[in-house]
Amino acid sequence: MTPIRHNGPDGPDRSGRADRPARPDGDPVLDAVRDCVLAVGVRRTTLTDVARRAGVSRMTLYRRRPDVRSLVGDLMTREWIAVAVGAMPERAPGTKARTLIVEGLVAGVRAFRAHPLFRKIVDVDPELLLPYVLDRRGASQEALLSLLADHLREGHDEGSVRAGHTERQARSLLLVVQSFTLSLRTMTEEDDPELGSEAFLAELRTLLERTLTP
Repeated sequence: MTPIRHNGPDGPDRSGRADRPARPDGDPVLDAVRDCVLAVGVRRTTLTDVARRAGVSRMTLYRRRPDVRSLVGDLMTREWIAVAVGAMPERAPGTKARTLIVEGLVAGVRAFRAHPLFRKIVDVDPELLLPYVLDRRGASQEALLSLLADHLREGHDEGSVRAGHTERQARSLLLVVQSFTLSLRTMTEEDDPELGSEAFLAELRTLLERTLTP
């Protein structure tokens, strides 16, 4: 899923500890926002908290973004895009585009559901995700659609993906994986292997394969 105009992965452990080194490609302010959200959630995070963790003044933050939610938006964009890109498998010689799409989307659902920031937001501040599920697409969704469209075009050209309208196919795939990402736990019974998360991810793989196979 990728919802969102806010995003990216890693993040601290679930305790929200901030004594962890920043990501190599990290933005100290977004790293600080991530640590605050993991520690106390979005609603309890303040610009003062973020400024203190980032080692900058509140005025520096005000010049960048007017409020915490805007900063969280930037964070989600960074995190979600990183998850989606990182989920795409390494391409071995001879691998077809359809395989990359299917395996990347299944891996992406698994990665999102395990991501500490995503889990925290779903559990504590789920309303942040609703606009990107009900009303509009965000930056991370647009990035994923672009990535999917590139692979779909390649699949069309090589004949591994069913011919069709590329953008419509990409959006349909995103609708499917968003549903699995956001709602899977409402359907699983982890004490029953036939209804556990991995069983449903296998079902997702089958759905995607059958949808894309010519």
